[in-house]
Amino acid sequence: MSARLAIMQPDEYRKMAEVEDQMWYYRALHRHVLRSLDAVLPRAPARVLDAGCGTGGLLRRLRAGRPGWQLTGLDFSLAACQLARERVAAPIVAGSITALPFAGAVFDAIVSCDVVCQVEDPARAAAELYRCLKPGGVVVLTMPAYQWMYSYHDRETGNRRRYARREVASLLRAAGFVIRGSTYWNMLPFPLVVLRRKIFPPAAPTSDVRLYPAPLEATFNGLMALELAWLGWGGFLPFGSSVLTVAQK
Repeated sequence: MSARLAIMQPDEYRKMAEVEDQMWYYRALHRHVLRSLDAVLPRAPARVLDAGCGTGGLLRRLRAGRPGWQLTGLDFSLAACQLARERVAAPIVAGSITALPFAGAVFDAIVSCDVVCQVEDPARAAAELYRCLKPGGVVVLTMPAYQWMYSYHDRETGNRRRYARREVASLLRAAGFVIRGSTYWNMLPFPLVVLRRKIFPPAAPTSDVRLYPAPLEATFNGLMALELAWLGWGGFLPFGSSVLTVAQK
């Protein structure tokens, strides 16, 4: 294990690449990120970094939806970088979010999905995100919620810990950010997630990254559509298995 970054199990990258264009969780995550970016960025050229891009699923979604944006991906894993380069037409850089290999004040927005939770020094990662943003630039950050929910899934995906909403806000404020929006999401399936991970864990634990039977995928997609609509109308979700925070430099 790196001193800076928890290591995702190698086969998790393959699993991610296979399902992230179709699995309900990634589809919802990408829609939440795009909605958050649309609220603060013009559709004209804007420089956007996906810090911890994994195998490139979010970059693919942003490229298809907002072709005018100048996208860059970064990931600590060389295997993930190679998969991302094969899947999306955008520069992909190998590096750590605790030492971003970019000059200061170069990006209009930085997205980091479930990555700051993997580093040993999250304050350093937040400071790096702040450094690389232009004045007025925004970060869209997602984190797994609630440390008491830590489970086999987190161990397989490389998460060091999980966060409450106020903890994410405090982390970003300490780096100099102003919080523009913060909510939990993945609220409607939350009871099922608790049952799966804390009450009835699998006998041979692996991550929950997989395509589920079509009726389940359809059900979860429907639940996520309701949450997305509610948040799009200015609503707030008081709990859930994930935290979404938008902050400005």
